[in-house]
Amino acid sequence: MSAEQPALNVLRVGETGEDVVLLHGLFGQGRNFTQVAKALAPELRSTMVDLPNHGRSPWTQTLDYVDLADTVASWLRADLAERGVTRTHLVGHSMGGKVAMVLATRHPDLVDRLVVVDISPADSDGSSEFAHLLDSLSGLDLDALGSRGEADEALSGQIRDPRVRGFLLQNLRSRDGAFVWQANLRLLRDNLDVIGGFPDLEPAFEGPVLWMAGEHSDYVRPEHAEEMRRLFPRTTTVTVKGAGHWVHSEQPETFVSILRHFLLTD
Repeated sequence: MSAEQPALNVLRVGETGEDVVLLHGLFGQGRNFTQVAKALAPELRSTMVDLPNHGRSPWTQTLDYVDLADTVASWLRADLAERGVTRTHLVGHSMGGKVAMVLATRHPDLVDRLVVVDISPADSDGSSEFAHLLDSLSGLDLDALGSRGEADEALSGQIRDPRVRGFLLQNLRSRDGAFVWQANLRLLRDNLDVIGGFPDLEPAFEGPVLWMAGEHSDYVRPEHAEEMRRLFPRTTTVTVKGAGHWVHSEQPETFVSILRHFLLTD
């Protein structure tokens, strides 16, 4: 990594094929896409990014989709130049999908094809649910924890679904003998209105776009299609049967099949 390149934490899978960058959603980390990245190899070489305030990437003082997109774009421009690559495919889920849309419109020269997974260029609901989750995590007494299992048990009263607890507890890390949160919980909690919103953008990306929605999710609605086409005129929409919001984890084989076809077919 060059001295000028922003210090985002990334993981790479694959050494050959076309480049694809994967952006996770709220509470996530780049490594959530590990199985997808492995399935895309060897035709696609994946880079999984920890967005700012998530995973092992730095925390910020403010949160804004334009700033997030520009930060990722600055890292991406330096990374591609360092490796002698001109453009990459870009895939973003949920919050990462919003970052990807903003990045593609503001920095279209960096993006070959864009994939937006179960999110729209519009305000999205769910702030009350996310507030509950963030408050539950922030309420844990980390100093009293002796293990991740104790954290899981302590959260079980507020967050009853063990799969959700397991996903959220990926953000809990042991550092210097104490537990800490990798995600910037306070900043995320204070900016749920920003996370649920979407900035005003001018159309600037003319490349192919795949808009992938989960059949049982309501984050992508018919009334959003007009704005998607305004910003991204070359949009194709696919609905994944049997999937909710977490399309890539609920229907992984179908997700990978659709993704490979879109990214690799001329």
